[in-house]
Amino acid sequence: MSILVNKDTKVVCQGITGSQATFHIKRSLDYGTHVVSGVTPEKGGEMHLGLPVFNTVKEAKAETGANASVMFVPAPAVKAAMKEAVEAELDLVVCIAAGVPLKDMLEVKAMLKGSKTKLIGPNTPGIITPGEARLGIFPENIHHKGKIGIVSRSSTLTYEAVIETNRANNLGQSTVLGLGDDMMIGIDFIDSLKAFHGDEETKAIVMLGHLGGTFEEDAAKYYKSLKKKKPVIGLVVGDAVPFGHKMGYAGDVITKGRISAQDKKDAMQDAGIIVVNSIKEIHEELLKLFPKA
Repeated sequence: MSILVNKDTKVVCQGITGSQATFHIKRSLDYGTHVVSGVTPEKGGEMHLGLPVFNTVKEAKAETGANASVMFVPAPAVKAAMKEAVEAELDLVVCIAAGVPLKDMLEVKAMLKGSKTKLIGPNTPGIITPGEARLGIFPENIHHKGKIGIVSRSSTLTYEAVIETNRANNLGQSTVLGLGDDMMIGIDFIDSLKAFHGDEETKAIVMLGHLGGTFEEDAAKYYKSLKKKKPVIGLVVGDAVPFGHKMGYAGDVITKGRISAQDKKDAMQDAGIIVVNSIKEIHEELLKLFPKA
């Protein structure tokens, strides 16, 4: 089991002929991800990395049965690429680009409302179900099949959390998901917690947050409302930043620096989340939850 992607996910890459897409799609193919096609306007009919290239997502889906997309397009092109994916009724889109214009993201959110398409990102390392599917830029070699779900707003911390789950009796990961670090994103912590709670293979969840926005507080409120809960270990970075200091995270615009890392931790702790103060404490808490391998 897993959430959102698995060995049966049929992936199309939007922007496949670009250099970054070429590099990462080759790695995903080598990993065993079921990438079935690519999309680059005006290059339909060509082959790239042994895959057919189409002019539109709709054509790619019709010919290959693709149901998910990993999008390697520049930020100004994301809105148009998302429109194609939504109109083709893909189940999932992973958007790697950082800095998508806020106006465009407002339109993207409107497109997604009422559609069957879910968005991961933008500004995300993507999603990986170890041994099954890699959509994005995750360093696949550090991931191992297991029972800990990881969801994070920070790319680098995500990789460190993966290593911590491996250190803890090699518990490994069910699925690892990077939400994205832009002000407006698709799937959030609440969506992720819901999905992990519905996955039998996931036995505990690691949730990594940071300053900016109210994502962590909203998730804490949702978690507190649950009657049946899986253990969640939470970390929020930013303690060293003086209160009121302007963080670089775009999400901090929303709260204007009024919410500190400690405020987020307090909300999570009140909800019953196991709050840790450093990344290295994650494996220590996991060992308490799962003392035997």
